[in-house]
Amino acid sequence: MKFESIFTEKRVGSDKVSSGTRSGFQRDFDRLIFSSAFRRLQNKTQVFPLPGTVFVHNRLTHSLEVASVGRSLGKMIGEKISDSFKNNEDVFEFYRYELANVIAAACLAHDIGNPAFGHSGEKAISNYFIENAESKIDGKGLKEFFSEKEWMDLTSFEGNANAIRILTHQFRGRFKGGFGLTYTTVASILKYPCEATAVDKKFRHRKKYGFFQGEKPIALEIMQELQMIEESTEPIIFKRHPFVYLVEAADDICYSIVDIEDAHRLKILTRKEVEDAFMGVIGKLGKGSEDKTYRYYKEIEDTGEAIAFLRARIINFLINHSTQVFLDHQHEILNGSFGDTLIDSIEKNFGALKSIQEISQERIYQHDTVIQIEIAGYNVMSELLCLFIPALLKEKPSHKEEKILKLFPYQFTEFELAGSPYEKVMNALDFLSGMTDEYATEMYRKLKGIVIPRHD
Repeated sequence: MKFESIFTEKRVGSDKVSSGTRSGFQRDFDRLIFSSAFRRLQNKTQVFPLPGTVFVHNRLTHSLEVASVGRSLGKMIGEKISDSFKNNEDVFEFYRYELANVIAAACLAHDIGNPAFGHSGEKAISNYFIENAESKIDGKGLKEFFSEKEWMDLTSFEGNANAIRILTHQFRGRFKGGFGLTYTTVASILKYPCEATAVDKKFRHRKKYGFFQGEKPIALEIMQELQMIEESTEPIIFKRHPFVYLVEAADDICYSIVDIEDAHRLKILTRKEVEDAFMGVIGKLGKGSEDKTYRYYKEIEDTGEAIAFLRARIINFLINHSTQVFLDHQHEILNGSFGDTLIDSIEKNFGALKSIQEISQERIYQHDTVIQIEIAGYNVMSELLCLFIPALLKEKPSHKEEKILKLFPYQFTEFELAGSPYEKVMNALDFLSGMTDEYATEMYRKLKGIVIPRHD
């Protein structure tokens, strides 16, 4: 890959070239931030249950913060790359002024495919199909309705692939090409540019998969248009697009640090515990700045603000180090041989984040409230699938099942126009994965008769 050929303003579903004062990449950002799919992230779990009296991060606030970090990474790296293209105006202009917009837009979109209840929602969807593989529908086992590749999509449901579907699929009654984003922005969130049958955890770019079978044609077109390196045609595997590393780093930076801040807000961690952990990171990433940082920190009387100050310092150091790693390894990133994330590379050099990662695993992700929301989400999603899937696949749905199908919003009713069993089931997953935590819980309670619906 070459820096001058890995970007384009070509859009999904359109041959039109952007005109006016906003560039195509700025339009991507605006389309995302004003979309209902992005707005719904405000009621989707990040780590902790959604707030009562104490406000913690949800998927929306997390995505906004990731976009802020991503914009900084894109700006700093773009300026450095542009210096090599002063004799090529188009390439110079893109890296000097537009890369920051691409990365910020991709950061907004990176979690847009996550279902309600975070990763437990993904697991619930996958396990419904695994556990019901032999369940009979019209005398036929559930697994028998699908090809091998389709079954892999369903039994390893992946939020990353679902993001590509939401962004590019033409839902019923909606625009062609989904959000109509540029190929460049879409490629920047393809962390795993392969299909489900190619997953191999030994390889970073194949740890998970990046697109469902339904979106394979558009994913393939995007990867080829941007001259990404093809590793295999069957199954489809490509090397990562270079911009993915920046979106991934922005995400890694935010969640690794901000989860600790949220745990402090919820009194799971004390100020002293967070202070020690954060100052330890600062001491390794910003050698020589510890005394000055600590002096400023001690001057801040408000505890929450003091912790936020340390968090900001760490994020700044991680942005600077990530920029340097990308620039130092740009040739390996372009030829597809760079096997680390930017943050993993920093960690190998400094060992700065190990203590924070240990605290997160032992004190945060295993906390009772986190486990409870995961189990609750698992039950809600599983029970809704038990209602939706048989109703969609039966040749002659029962009276109850016909009523269930009428609950699907119009945009998710492609099943009414025929389609394969896979396409019909994907309608159910579109509906389910788009739900917020609160909406999914409310629907579960109503359909199970726990509460009687009322018309307000």
